[in-house]
Amino acid sequence: MRSVALKDRVPLGPKGPLGVLVDPMTWRAAPYLLVSVAFGFGWFVVLAFAVPTSLALTVVWVGVPLAMATMFMWRGGAMLERRMLGAAFGVRIPDPYRSRPERGLGAHIHWLVTDPATWKDLGYLLMLLPLGLVEAVASAGLWIATGGLMFAPFILAMDEVVGGGEYVFEDWTAAWVASVFGVVLLVLTAYLVRGMAWLHGTLAVVLLGGSEEERLRASRARGIDAAETERRRIERDLHDGAQQRLLSVAVDLGRAQAKFDAEPEEARSLIKQAHAGTKAAIAELRNLARGIHPAILSDRGLDAALSGLAARAPIRVDVSVELEERPPAAVESIAYFIVAESLANMAKHACATEASVSVFRDRRGVIVDVWDNGVGGAVVIPGGGLSGLADRAATIDGVLVVHSPIGGPTIVRAELSCEW
Repeated sequence: MRSVALKDRVPLGPKGPLGVLVDPMTWRAAPYLLVSVAFGFGWFVVLAFAVPTSLALTVVWVGVPLAMATMFMWRGGAMLERRMLGAAFGVRIPDPYRSRPERGLGAHIHWLVTDPATWKDLGYLLMLLPLGLVEAVASAGLWIATGGLMFAPFILAMDEVVGGGEYVFEDWTAAWVASVFGVVLLVLTAYLVRGMAWLHGTLAVVLLGGSEEERLRASRARGIDAAETERRRIERDLHDGAQQRLLSVAVDLGRAQAKFDAEPEEARSLIKQAHAGTKAAIAELRNLARGIHPAILSDRGLDAALSGLAARAPIRVDVSVELEERPPAAVESIAYFIVAESLANMAKHACATEASVSVFRDRRGVIVDVWDNGVGGAVVIPGGGLSGLADRAATIDGVLVVHSPIGGPTIVRAELSCEW
């Protein structure tokens, strides 16, 4: 299992002046840096009122639910901030919270208060105001100076048309020189914006994400749970399927042996029945082995295995596998079962007419995308099929994300960390 360092989580951006200017991430980060102070101010005002009030009221019974509601509120704000940082900076920060207890007010209070992520969320939201103020002032000053220099000829022309004003540049030569300096400052501003975004994103990873040890512990726990669930499934399939068939075969053969001399025709019929039961048991064992690890995946790789899944789907499924080399066997197996379960769910619930499967590699590892144009509404619930896929991905420090609005389409994306 490979741990993920901060540098893998916070993109620094492309190299070169042109690269940083044309990269969309620069222009998504710029407005966030300008307006984050507003979010920081709003959260500071809300928390400065809600936290002391709820603590003061804990002396009476109403303070306890109010304090819990306040904690849920700032955790919700932190969740929103993680999504905004992902859109603005490209920072992927999974929610690091501990598993929620099933019932009990005392258990929920203990869960909220003892989870370190609760207090890290509070610290980040309170820190957002001073940090956002510095970012907003620096960003606004840079962009105003950049715009004023770059558009110096235009401003001078407008000043001459309107008249009555005084401009710092008295002739066109100075205005055009200023414009050139404005272009240079634009590149510098873009670099500074990316630098501030990187610092902000790194700090957010530290406060809004769990520690590396906590992530690894949670990943191991989910991996153990997934393995235990798989073991129970195999035991259940063996007990209810092949074992029962083989037991029936043994009974039929015993009866045939008893009737072999006295009633040969009936014995022959029992042997024929036992032969059919043996073939059925072999077929069930073959299907069970395919469910553990399909032979075609080992022999021919993901492309052939996923094409086989697509061929058995009830609708047309386009498959694209763009991997120059075969990834490790564990990654191939998890990718295969993610696609298999996603296509099975699509066939059962989505009412889709077309779907696609895309597997490719990027800096995060192997990315698996499964898309369909069905009715949507798929959610990850504890104990469900998608939750099981997320647990499989977690065994190699991977992440499963489901986007399935009502009305569709549905996209299941798995990011599987690996090294060749």
